[in-house]
Amino acid sequence: MSVKYINKHGEIYEGEYDLQIVRHTTSHIMAQAVKRLYKNAKIAIGPAIENGFYYDFDDIDIHQEDLEKIEAEMKNIIKENLKVESFKLPREEAIKLMEERNEPYKVELIKDLPLDEEISFFKQGEYIDLCVGPHLLYTKGVKAFKLLNTTGAYWRGDENNKMLHRIYGTAFENKEKLQEYLDMMEEAKKRDHRKLGKELELFFLDETAPGMPYWLPKGMKMLNTLIEFWRKIHEERGYQEFSGPQLNSSSLWKTSGHWDHYKEDMFVLTDVDGNEQALKPMNCPNSIKVFASKLRSYKELPLRLNDIDVIHRNEKSGELNGLFRVRMFRQDDSHNYVTEEQIGSEIKDIIEIAKKIYGVFGLEFDLTLSTRPDDYMGDIEVWNKAEADLKSVLDEICGENNYTVNEGDGAFYGPKIDIKMKDCLGRKWQMGTVQLDFQLPARFNISYIDKNGEKKTPILIHRAIFGSFERFIGIITEHYAGAFPLWLSPVQVKILPISENEVEYANSIKNELEKYNIRIEIDSSDEKIGYKIRAAQLEKVPYMLILGKNEVENGNISVRARNGEKMDGILLKDFMQKLNYEIDTYKN
Repeated sequence: MSVKYINKHGEIYEGEYDLQIVRHTTSHIMAQAVKRLYKNAKIAIGPAIENGFYYDFDDIDIHQEDLEKIEAEMKNIIKENLKVESFKLPREEAIKLMEERNEPYKVELIKDLPLDEEISFFKQGEYIDLCVGPHLLYTKGVKAFKLLNTTGAYWRGDENNKMLHRIYGTAFENKEKLQEYLDMMEEAKKRDHRKLGKELELFFLDETAPGMPYWLPKGMKMLNTLIEFWRKIHEERGYQEFSGPQLNSSSLWKTSGHWDHYKEDMFVLTDVDGNEQALKPMNCPNSIKVFASKLRSYKELPLRLNDIDVIHRNEKSGELNGLFRVRMFRQDDSHNYVTEEQIGSEIKDIIEIAKKIYGVFGLEFDLTLSTRPDDYMGDIEVWNKAEADLKSVLDEICGENNYTVNEGDGAFYGPKIDIKMKDCLGRKWQMGTVQLDFQLPARFNISYIDKNGEKKTPILIHRAIFGSFERFIGIITEHYAGAFPLWLSPVQVKILPISENEVEYANSIKNELEKYNIRIEIDSSDEKIGYKIRAAQLEKVPYMLILGKNEVENGNISVRARNGEKMDGILLKDFMQKLNYEIDTYKN
């Protein structure tokens, strides 16, 4: 579908339908509607984002119930079919224009621009906005939109600045696509891991420790099961697990470069002797200390040192989000020390591990190459080589041009491959990462003895598959809507005796199944069996064993599965075989 656009130079052109341009145009229409309805409103910024757009406002008080009237005014603006025009002004004239229109946030943005920057504006009817565009040529080009919610947001994302009102919305090429998205959003609300985490008694968050989850007994069972699964896969591939300190002297972080590049995201403390220390936000310096703890030979490489220590990052309070964005978490880290010749094969092996792990959960992922950031550390020639090495591996794994390149998004010490996963609702998540690092081994002056008896500096591959156990559990909680596969469920079987007469038999069944490490609970309450079944269904337990007089007399069990399947009067050993088969099939 060909659409007409206008850019900041006033040039009109036709191009393929671009959803991001449409959404940006819709954000301007929303801001125009707000300005019409709230005369004192001041506009801040309003970009298109991955699934829609937002705009920040000051000097207004907007609530969820106000969005409907803003939508109505937006429809009026679209119906008016206003032509969108662009123009440029010299710096002082641009500032004067925004001052006359009482837009202090736009004035601040202009003053922060380089002196030689072209200052462009877009106009539709009475509405004028500082913007680089491009935009739709006419407002009628917006076909389907919806305002979603309103929230607070600090100006420029800085919690020291004023809190503004942010309105989120989305737009699509037609009403059908919009409705599909809204349906998906409604389903996502039902699957919200914060809601399910409370209902299923997995975890909770408390205001006394923001961003630091409390894992409840059932959540700990699931977390430990996931860790055991992760451990087994890595032990089979020659990984060696270690653990390091939580608190390190600032000297370690200065050597690693984190002090200069990451200090504001660290929890920095002063000990009793007046020395600066920090809770570790990364595991890499501790891993390097382990590598350096003894003389290493080339015969030990690749040396794969993995750990799941708790790490802390001082995330901004406004960015905390359940298990998705926390301040305390367990990263499934490994730091693999290799020779230059081993880079390709080691990264391919890591990607194979990712395929194995994600495949167990039925998850697909894409790979992204993230290149040198502006605040990179080290020699640019070394960076160029590292990027070329990663590109070569990706070309071999994915084929040329079958992966995304994210310019400037690498770590400060090296380029990386990011693993981006898609869940059952089609949402994409940044998960694991594979980072190639020529810098830290040199900064810490670590070495191994090569086959000629000479000292050589190893190359370090930082890698994580889940990203963090907390975040991954949050994601799969929503992916499965809390109905976890049998092997991962915190309670795999719930035994429901119909009356107190069957409790003794229920305990004998429990004891037998526990010999095979099946996680079981008995509901021995006085509630009626219908209530017990309903409670177990709400807990999303995979299997319920219903025990009545007939089961006791015949020495068998009646099974009701979470998916509705029923098996009456079967032997316990047959049920056990079914459980083992399901667990083994799923994990392998």
